[in-house]
Amino acid sequence: MPQRPILSFPNPDLRKRAEPVPCFDTDLRALAGDLLDTMRAAPGIGITAPHVGVLLRVVVLELKPGEVRTYINPVLDWTSPETIRHVEGSVSMPGVTDEIERHARVRIRYQDLDGAEHGEEADGLLAVCHQHEIDQLDGIFWIDRLSRLKRDRLIARYNKLRRN
Repeated sequence: MPQRPILSFPNPDLRKRAEPVPCFDTDLRALAGDLLDTMRAAPGIGITAPHVGVLLRVVVLELKPGEVRTYINPVLDWTSPETIRHVEGSVSMPGVTDEIERHARVRIRYQDLDGAEHGEEADGLLAVCHQHEIDQLDGIFWIDRLSRLKRDRLIARYNKLRRN
């Protein structure tokens, strides 16, 4: 599958809400394959269709090599009151990371590539990834979870990296 160009921050399409996937067909499978190849080349552990300019609710994760998970139309059903902090970044903003506070456990609903519905509970890194990627599908870029001061400093660091 071909790699697709990744939108770079501050592209305004990264702030747009993705639409539900209406059709489970070969085009969707091709998109999921392209996302996987693009994510691996970035490199990253998670990517959404909006990262490549496709405003559909598609997420591909690979937290461990060879363990690929594809989520179509994912929705957070439940979040724990407990939180954890985890270092996050984005394939659309390479070279910078920061610690984000997220719910420690989540439950999501999603569809697979055939359109079958599933539920999944997650904690730790997988829970963080679900929240991070569903935020992206909702047009919430990860740095929006930082304080204004931290966000401004991170953007300045990112802009400096891009100039060099």
